[in-house]
Amino acid sequence: MSGEATTGEPTAAEAAAGERRLHPFTPLRRAWVPIAATVGVVAQQGDRAGHWIADLSTLLRVAALVGLLLVFGAYGFLSWWFTHYAVTDTELRIRSGLFFRRAAHIRLDRIQAVDVTRPLLARLTGVASLRLDVIGTEEKDELAFLGEKEAVALRAELLARAAGFAPEEAVSLGEAPERELLRVRPRDLAVSLLLSLGVWAALAGGITAPVVVWWISSSPWATVVTLLPMLGGVWSGTAGRFLAEYDWTVAESPDGLRLDHGLLDRAHETVPPGRVQTVRIVEPLLWRRRGWVRVELAVAGSKNGVLVPVASRAAAYAVIARVLPGVDLAALSFTGSPGAGSRWVVPVWWKGYALAVSPEAFAARHGRLCRRTEIVPHAKVQSVRLTQGPWERARGVADVHVDTGANGTVTARLRAAAEAAELLRAQAARSRTSRASARPDRWMT
Repeated sequence: MSGEATTGEPTAAEAAAGERRLHPFTPLRRAWVPIAATVGVVAQQGDRAGHWIADLSTLLRVAALVGLLLVFGAYGFLSWWFTHYAVTDTELRIRSGLFFRRAAHIRLDRIQAVDVTRPLLARLTGVASLRLDVIGTEEKDELAFLGEKEAVALRAELLARAAGFAPEEAVSLGEAPERELLRVRPRDLAVSLLLSLGVWAALAGGITAPVVVWWISSSPWATVVTLLPMLGGVWSGTAGRFLAEYDWTVAESPDGLRLDHGLLDRAHETVPPGRVQTVRIVEPLLWRRRGWVRVELAVAGSKNGVLVPVASRAAAYAVIARVLPGVDLAALSFTGSPGAGSRWVVPVWWKGYALAVSPEAFAARHGRLCRRTEIVPHAKVQSVRLTQGPWERARGVADVHVDTGANGTVTARLRAAAEAAELLRAQAARSRTSRASARPDRWMT
């Protein structure tokens, strides 16, 4: 688990642990924090700041600029100087902080994934960032930046230590081998975005909303305030998504499934074995004719949410089989909600709800325009609930909710009341039996 913020000098054991500093490029990155704060203050003052700067002589302007650069540079250098990390037999220790000291003690046996990210500027300078997924924490601890070779070597060492290898052996193992399972072509990714109704809805909203605001208010500032967040949403759903998911590659290795992707910012992520709680298969309306699907994940303690951005159903199922071993998706037989009561509770859309239960997994489907199928292995179910509102009671239907370890819920909606009660009892028994017989997952074995 991550350690709490502490103060004071390092202990003798910490000093002897072989502490190392980050890459010398790091001070430049740290200096952007006060720069951004200064720019924000100046922008907030607006005209007042402009008049104040105009009243200064040229010499004072240059002196103020030089002084600010020295202050920013000193902040970046000192924050880098006081940041150290060390790998001991049982922990990764990170000490940081210029004014407020923080010491994080991350147990190696709690590490579930180590991601290497390379933003564009970092790639140009030959450095990378190391981000750690730790069981029991929501935010990732980060080492930014390390040299690329050092980052890859440290990642391999941490994963080997997490798998239980001795320290001497972990250092010599190096990066685990991998086998490519799937690669998404840029052309397929671009076509999938063009065939997504959500993309066109975002574009329509980004164009229409500012025009309506301008027509109603005739205020350019109100139009700009409306336009900027709209442009941000359009960007993240179109070009931003294309850049982030460009050249998406899924490979299998002893430490889990490796995901490499990104055009400008390159990311190397890991889906840890045994931590996947739910798999979601997304089928937008215009994708179905091509047989394409998108695969999303819910991983306990991790925010890595996409497994496959777009692929054929057969290729996606082959990848899912690596994270849900033993679950045969092709054999799932879905049954729809009973029309007699469901059509009055959810008109029209009730036909999109369906349920399938196999010896290995619980699966629920919903949606008609964009169909989503969620699969939960029985061993990952934490609790089962039945809910029934007054209108559902009147129509003789109920909902069954399956809660997982990733703070998520998969719901089988609009089942006949008697079926829902039996499903509740049977699912609780299946989950209890599956957890008792499930084998522990370990890396590199």
